[in-house]
Amino acid sequence: MKKVCAAAFVLMFIATTASMSFAAKVKCEVTAVDGDTVTLTCEGKGDKFKVEDKLKITPAKKGAAVEGC
Repeated sequence: MKKVCAAAFVLMFIATTASMSFAAKVKCEVTAVDGDTVTLTCEGKGDKFKVEDKLKITPAKKGAAVEGC
């Protein structure tokens, strides 16, 4: 019984972790920067955000491949 419960907890953990990582990705492009204010244009899912939402944004890596080059 303990093995079945442990396996169920492991599967639930994997499922919730995977769903959170997929749901959190939205492709956006910076369109304007004014001091501390950054304006983004997002592909298709921009309506999921609200005013005052907190976002964690990672800048593009230097030397990374540029699409189309």
